Amino acid sequence: MLMRSTLFLATNLAVLFVLGVMLNFFGLNQPGMDLTPLLFMAGIMGFAGSFISLMMSKSVAKRSAKARVISAPANDAERWLINTVRSLTDQAGVGMPEVAIFDSPAPNAFATGANKNNSLVAVSTGLLNNMNNDEVEAVLAHEVSHISNGDMVTLALIQGVVNTFVIVLSQVVSALVDRRQGGGYNSRGYGFGRGIGYSGTYMIAQLVFGFLATLIVRWFSRWREYRADAGSAALAGHEKMISALERLKSLQEPAQLPVQMQAFGINGGLFGAVGLKKLTMTHPSLENRIRALRESAKNAGKN
Repeated sequence: MLMRSTLFLATNLAVLFVLGVMLNFFGLNQPGMDLTPLLFMAGIMGFAGSFISLMMSKSVAKRSAKARVISAPANDAERWLINTVRSLTDQAGVGMPEVAIFDSPAPNAFATGANKNNSLVAVSTGLLNNMNNDEVEAVLAHEVSHISNGDMVTLALIQGVVNTFVIVLSQVVSALVDRRQGGGYNSRGYGFGRGIGYSGTYMIAQLVFGFLATLIVRWFSRWREYRADAGSAALAGHEKMISALERLKSLQEPAQLPVQMQAFGINGGLFGAVGLKKLTMTHPSLENRIRALRESAKNAGKN
């Protein structure tokens, strides 16, 4: 936990340094327009929400999905689930997570948590009812790979970075437009006079930069799905993971996860997205994921 907190702080300081260098390079951090307070405030605001969300991710996930943690297996299916997760985490070298089941007819699963050794893996009743043991094992291996890769922490870091950039760039662009339209400096001399051009520009800048930031976060979310698929193939085998994805594809069920949890599910819930919608997806298409695994299996067979 200390290492992750240090990583958050180091990343925050690095972002502030880079933004400061950029502002100086473009001549925006001029006398009378000191942006240093803005940089630090943006850093705090940008990372605070991501950090808090990360710390609360397990409790929020359990509550929003109404997941029931298996404290003591009540039947053979739950006992198999616990033993399979324990075997996979031992292979991956991470601590045993809490294992939970949530009621949903759609086959899905997710992992979350701020710590590799204090995480949560949850599966839906739909997944257990519609997949065989090999396919469920592959899905569990996918979620364990997310934990092993530290994807939850990395996603929170990226979200914090882009949040900081959005806040700073929106303020700077709005201030520059405001100055050109005679907004001038405010009483503290920061150059944010809140003139006629400021408010409208700030709203537009927030929308534009926020959308671009979303594209960056969603790109990483799709990339980490490929990496977790590869991790599942390493832990459980290529054929099991391919079979699990093909089963998801055949069922064509919507994700049915709470909005805040959809990026963490095995099933992104979108099929056949095209155009700009593909750039905003949290998951690659199942076709692309299956193709990537088959190509990986072929390459592994050659070596």
